[in-house]
Amino acid sequence: MTLDRRGFLAACSRAGITSALLPGVLYTLTAQAQQAGSGKPEEKPKITPELLDQAAVLAGVSLTADQKKMMLEGLDQQRESYDAIRALKMPNSVAPAFIFDPLPAGAKVDSIRREPRFSSAPSIAVSANLEDLAFATVREQAELLRTKKITSLALTQMYLARLKRYDPKLHFVITLTEERALAQAKAADAEIGAGKYRGLLHGIPWGAKDLLAVKGYPTTWGAGGFEKQAFEEDATVVQRLDAAGAVLVAKFTLGALAMGDKWFGGRTRNPWNPKQGSSGSSAGSASAVAAGCVSFAIGSETLGSIASPSTRCGDTGLRPTFGFVPRTGAMALSWTMDKLGPLCRAVEDCAIVLNTIYGPDGQDRATRDAAFNWDANLDWKSLRVGYLKSDFDPVKPLKASDVPASETADERKQREDRLARRTAAHARQAYDQRFDLAALDKLRSMGFQLIPVELPNLPYSAMTPLLTAEAAAAFDDLTMSGRDKLLTEQGPYDWPNAFRVSRFYPAVEYIQANRARTLAIRELSRLFEQVDIIVAASESDQLTASNLTGHPALILPNGLRGADAPTPPDEDTGFADDIGGPGTPVSITFLSGHYQDAKLCALARAYQEATGFHKLHPKLD
Repeated sequence: MTLDRRGFLAACSRAGITSALLPGVLYTLTAQAQQAGSGKPEEKPKITPELLDQAAVLAGVSLTADQKKMMLEGLDQQRESYDAIRALKMPNSVAPAFIFDPLPAGAKVDSIRREPRFSSAPSIAVSANLEDLAFATVREQAELLRTKKITSLALTQMYLARLKRYDPKLHFVITLTEERALAQAKAADAEIGAGKYRGLLHGIPWGAKDLLAVKGYPTTWGAGGFEKQAFEEDATVVQRLDAAGAVLVAKFTLGALAMGDKWFGGRTRNPWNPKQGSSGSSAGSASAVAAGCVSFAIGSETLGSIASPSTRCGDTGLRPTFGFVPRTGAMALSWTMDKLGPLCRAVEDCAIVLNTIYGPDGQDRATRDAAFNWDANLDWKSLRVGYLKSDFDPVKPLKASDVPASETADERKQREDRLARRTAAHARQAYDQRFDLAALDKLRSMGFQLIPVELPNLPYSAMTPLLTAEAAAAFDDLTMSGRDKLLTEQGPYDWPNAFRVSRFYPAVEYIQANRARTLAIRELSRLFEQVDIIVAASESDQLTASNLTGHPALILPNGLRGADAPTPPDEDTGFADDIGGPGTPVSITFLSGHYQDAKLCALARAYQEATGFHKLHPKLD
């Protein structure tokens, strides 16, 4: 059927309707009415004046009887256009015909690649018990493999054994890729023995967040209803790590469709406090690295999915600049915000991994030809370091809540419970800020004259509905078919409800949010004209802002809470990373300009070596 698009637009225009929300609302309302009824798919409920009234309320417009009558035919045709597109059955891998560019106007990017300069070969002893190397860095293990003091097969078998031993406690594995891993490890040993050394990842065991496709194994996205999903081609990142000789030992958990730490098999746990979740959505990757069950892992971040579990689990997590690492073969959640990056034990490990996986692959059109020129000997003292001043201002005292003149016993209990939660959260925030302030003191002791800066005053949270709008499109069939009922979590903040809510997000407002995002990119990028690196609290507005603007972030372990730390709450809702309690890690975040990830790593590595917090590990037995 040829749709009379001009007729439809003209009808809307004559009726004084310009909101892009109205047709989408009508489609959703009629689809819901169809599901509620017994009609067959071809017998869709008609758009009626009553439905128009419901949609108009949500669209924020008013319609007269004549306007509604004039619109009915055109709106029915518009609804059929949705069906025609939906009938294409587009897989999750099909991206929209637009590309997000995080660079402000006039920005230049260095595309000339130079040989990376890694740190000098470390000296590390090898004991009879190979598990003594469980928490060794990639750089340390690489040197032992290169010099044939250990074998990839022995290292791989050690990690496979630890994965099997601790998975019942931490629940971080979805699929062991044991057969593939053993074959890769044997091949790596043969090549290294023959003098064909591929580089620092040759023979190193790693794990993949299970949104990366691996041929021959399920790729479940952590979600009920997708447990047996499989793809016939490896993700680009997997291919590049294979080419570097790395050994894939497992596919790790993620919260269902990349939200949180709850997946179809349960909840991934924090190795420092297994009573709590590991946070997410790179839940298994973070937990396994922290538990010494893999040398490094690949995670992803759209809005905190590397930062949050790195904080909970005490990992070193790198969220690269948007467009540095191709996402081909990875589950799409938000085409304009998804980023892949490494979770490791040390900053240079992150640099080693990023050096292998970055760069265009000819398929992900958002990937830019920019250079990551890692130099372990960079003069980091020459870098200009700023800090987000408001992140380090004293925590404001709690304001007293008004007590109603009259309230029922239930209302009083609810008010008192809210106050108790607020008081506990305030105490945790004040306690953890000690570590943030200590980070600034340490940087000053390293010779930096820290420059105070402030995040541009923009409504970052108001821009985030564009993420869920894209996610709702990526999983449109899940919602419209009703298969979203198979997902484990069904609360008001979980994907099934978020996808439904997003169907009522106007196309016009999606575009307006992206226009506001352009302002955020421009204003935040101006900060990096003043400084090279910005230090920030990990849980602050910078997390939302920098994910929207595509700036890179490095999340570092920044110490352990003491015995005097506030006790954790009874329930872990998954919404906060400061609830670990005594003996659990805290983090600090460093930010840099677009595609300045090498400078970011250089400063972060200097701080890490000056503090040594990455050498602290959980007691698992």
